[in-house]
Amino acid sequence: MSEFAAAPSRWERFKQSDFLYYFLRDKVAMFSFAICMIFLVLSVAAPLIAPTDPYDMSSIDIMDAELPPSWMDGGDERFLLGTDEQGRDILSTMLYGSRLSLTIGFLAVALQLFLGIIIGLSSGYFGGRIDSYLMRFADVQLSFSTMMVAIIVSAIFKASFGSEFYSEYAVLMLVVIIGVAEWPQYARTIRASVLAEKKKEYVEAARVMGFKAPRIMFRHILPNCLSPILVISTVQVANAIMSEAALSFLGLGLPVDQPSLGALISIGFNYIFSGSWWITAFPGVLLVTLVLVINLLGDWLRDVFNPKIYKG
Repeated sequence: MSEFAAAPSRWERFKQSDFLYYFLRDKVAMFSFAICMIFLVLSVAAPLIAPTDPYDMSSIDIMDAELPPSWMDGGDERFLLGTDEQGRDILSTMLYGSRLSLTIGFLAVALQLFLGIIIGLSSGYFGGRIDSYLMRFADVQLSFSTMMVAIIVSAIFKASFGSEFYSEYAVLMLVVIIGVAEWPQYARTIRASVLAEKKKEYVEAARVMGFKAPRIMFRHILPNCLSPILVISTVQVANAIMSEAALSFLGLGLPVDQPSLGALISIGFNYIFSGSWWITAFPGVLLVTLVLVINLLGDWLRDVFNPKIYKG
C-alpha cells in the first residue's frame, strides 16, 4: 500500500488559501499593505534612520527654529522638511511621532479587543440578565461620542493627578482612555456572532462532553468569530490614531516634548498664519495617508470576508 501523503504545512495552506488569492489580485489592497508596512518599518527604525533625536535637547538649537524645507529660500540642507518652533527637525519628529501614534493605536485596539471579547462572549453565551445588563451598559456608553468620553476622562486625570503625572504616563493614559471608550463596537459584534454560533451542533457536543463554559467560549466559539473581529480591528486602529491626534490637537494628549502626529499638527497650527506652513502640512499629510491606507485595508478585508461579494 502507498503511504499517506504528508499533511500540507501552514505555509502551504496559506499559499493555497482564498485570502492570498484575492489579495494578489487586488492592486489597492497590495498598495495599501505596502504603504502600511513602510510606515511601520520607518516608525520602528526611527532611532536608527532619523537625522536627529527630537528628545535630545542638547542636539536642538533654538536658532534653527522655523526654518523652511531645504529646497526653499532660507532652508538648510540639514533639515529636509524644515524645523518647528523649537528648532527640531520635522522629518525626525514625524518618524518618532508616527511611532508613538502607531503604538497608541495598536495598544488601544488591543485593550478594546480584550474588553470586547470578554464582555461580548459573556453576553452572547450566557444570555438572560447578564446579556441585558452588559448590553444596556454598552448602549449607554455608545450614546456618548468617543471624543466626549476621551475628553472627560483625560480632563479628570489631569485634574486629579496633575499635569506632571499625566505627562509622565501620557501614552498609558491615552491607551486606557481610547481603549475604554471604544470597546462596545467589539462587544456588540462578538455577541451577534456568539448568538449564531452557540446554537450549532459542535457547541452542543462540547456541552455534552462536559466542557466548562470558559473552554467552550474561548476554544470553540471564539475562533469562529475572528473574521468580523479582524475587519473591525483595522478600522479601529485608524480611529484610535485619529482620536489620539484629536486629543493632542486639543491639548489633552501627549505633551509637547513627546511629539506625536497630532501634537505636531497642533503645534504647527499656531504658526501656520505666520508662514510656517510646513510644521502642520507634512505631519498632516502623513496622518491622512496613514489613516487612509488602513481604512482601505479594512474595506478590502470586509469585502473578502463577505461571501456575497467575492464568493458569490
